[in-house]
Amino acid sequence: MPRSTPFPSASVSMSDLSPSDVRRLFAGSCAALAATGMTFSVRGDIMSALGQQFSLDHFQLGLIAGAAFYGYVAAILGGGLLVDVLGAGRILQAAFVAQVLGLLLTIASPGFALLFVGTLVVGLGNGFVEAAANPLVATLYPRRKSQRLNAFHAWFAGGLITGGLVGYGFTRAGLGWQAKLAAIIVAVAGYGAVLFRMRFPRMERVTAAVSDRDMFRTAARPVFLVFLGCMFLTASTELGPNQWIPDTLGRTAGASGILVLVFINGIMFASRTLGSRLTDKVSPVAVLAVSSVLAAAGLQMLSHARAPLAAYGAAAVFALGIGRMWPTMLGVVAERCPSGGSFVLALMGSGGMLATAVTLPWMGHLIDSQGVAGTFATVSVLPMLCAVVFLAVWLRDRALGGHRAQTLDLAAAQPQRSGSAGKAVDVLLDPGAQVGERYT
Repeated sequence: MPRSTPFPSASVSMSDLSPSDVRRLFAGSCAALAATGMTFSVRGDIMSALGQQFSLDHFQLGLIAGAAFYGYVAAILGGGLLVDVLGAGRILQAAFVAQVLGLLLTIASPGFALLFVGTLVVGLGNGFVEAAANPLVATLYPRRKSQRLNAFHAWFAGGLITGGLVGYGFTRAGLGWQAKLAAIIVAVAGYGAVLFRMRFPRMERVTAAVSDRDMFRTAARPVFLVFLGCMFLTASTELGPNQWIPDTLGRTAGASGILVLVFINGIMFASRTLGSRLTDKVSPVAVLAVSSVLAAAGLQMLSHARAPLAAYGAAAVFALGIGRMWPTMLGVVAERCPSGGSFVLALMGSGGMLATAVTLPWMGHLIDSQGVAGTFATVSVLPMLCAVVFLAVWLRDRALGGHRAQTLDLAAAQPQRSGSAGKAVDVLLDPGAQVGERYT
């Protein structure tokens, strides 16, 4: 075995990795995404404290929260273009540095300007995590992309839960917002320890020898553009309200906003882990259509919640709706547009984060001008628009025989593995794989 180095470049093929290597890479990616999730819930928890300490209104707080998404957009798009060249390991190294630096800048901030910059740098780190980890998971499990991306993104919800409990517990203990941010640094160090000396595989598109030209052409396909447009709306539906729930539900429904957020993400975690196998049996587009309807209903219910029990009931419906949105959107695109590789996944992630960066100050303005109830009701229009589009796509798929997961021809670009030995390696790397399976 070659000598490993800290975050080595993507210089090995999948056949050079053992099943334990694959599991460790997946686990480390999950830990990195969990740390990313913590930044979202902790930031939502400390919004009120930042507003009070630095005399900021909701619009300014929305700008600060939105900075994380602008950084996310830049990093996931840039990282998505570079991951095939530099390798997932080096992109994750950049994520590690940016997250630690951004958190330290935020902790030391004297006011709005450095809060904005620190949050922006944290967002860069968050974006690098997803830029590297999404195509890495798709490469590790080439024939179960939707299922494994759902399981992977469960740990974003897991990080949100952890961050929410940290926020609640630290508040009860009398600790300030700086201590809450410091706790995230511990989580970041954790995924660095897991991935520190791992070897990373070449990305699926590189192994299949798909040209850059074909990759960019894939991003212009109508089917991709339709899902990219929907990503703007599904991401805003999921991430916009989640950032404002901790700050608002205490005033409107008498519930602990941060505990409601933990409750929401507990349901999301369960739906992404326990329900990840659903995409093996049912069309992921059908899952998206149902999810959109549930998310819209949940937002409408949140707009009318005036008591803690009503808030938790509405939050449960909302969580069931948004729980599968982000990873299933990525999985559908990865399965329908495999030639686009990390680039199309980066476009999806950056598009979703850019939309959320715009949604957050917009929601802050709506809260200042028309209140929390009117804001949630207005945002509920976004998932309903998605439901119409997903239903149309599903009906078209049904007419053509159902959703079909496409895979790249890796065998044509590398030496053939013969007989049962080759099949054994395939099963070890991607157990239960089915090529070109249709879903209805």
